Amino acid sequence: MSKQFRIAPSILSANFAKLGQEITDVIASGADIVHFDVMDNHFVPNLTIGPLVCEAIRPLTTAIIDVHLMVEPVDRIIPDFAKAGANIITFHPEASHHIDRSLSMVRDLGCKSGLVFNPATPLDYMDHVMDKIDMILLMSVNPGFGGQKFIPEALNKLKLARAKIDAYTAKTGREIWLEIDGGVNTANIADIARAGADTFVAGSALFGAPKDSDPNRYDSIVATLRAELAKV
Repeated sequence: MSKQFRIAPSILSANFAKLGQEITDVIASGADIVHFDVMDNHFVPNLTIGPLVCEAIRPLTTAIIDVHLMVEPVDRIIPDFAKAGANIITFHPEASHHIDRSLSMVRDLGCKSGLVFNPATPLDYMDHVMDKIDMILLMSVNPGFGGQKFIPEALNKLKLARAKIDAYTAKTGREIWLEIDGGVNTANIADIARAGADTFVAGSALFGAPKDSDPNRYDSIVATLRAELAKV
């Protein structure tokens, strides 16, 4: 059986004046997950969107909403996103004083939970909480802004994370998704998949397409991403 790959458009790069339509169109084009970037201008140098926007887009799609919290502290805001309709909530280990407790909170509120690793953050944080992790997200750029170039060292880190996840799955039978975010495009997605990723956040590669009103404008980009993944 071939591996299941998931494409997760990052709405950080979408046209916010038409956000609902952008999400509807990109999911209709064959993407799988809505990736929702939350930045607080404290943990990362940018300010984006909060639970009210998540709540507003929830009725528009049945797709998974994958909320990436780049905020500190995280515990205060987790319940708000669970209530707003998030399906997956991930956060950075540096932003929680008690990682196990924060992961448990996400799950107790009915969401899948995960950890996010910046380019220079070691993977050790995941070792003792694997039982509470549903997704690992590796950043292949320094978080804060869209449109950055992929950091090649992320491929080595992906291989390490994949080995940890595979060993855990072999022991427990439980699957953990491995997501990559930053500079993913049609030229490098196959190499990223070969290194071990199964879920791919694409922002400017998708939403950087011409800002016209054609609802099918994302079809060819999603199809090209899928075609590249089919080579793996």
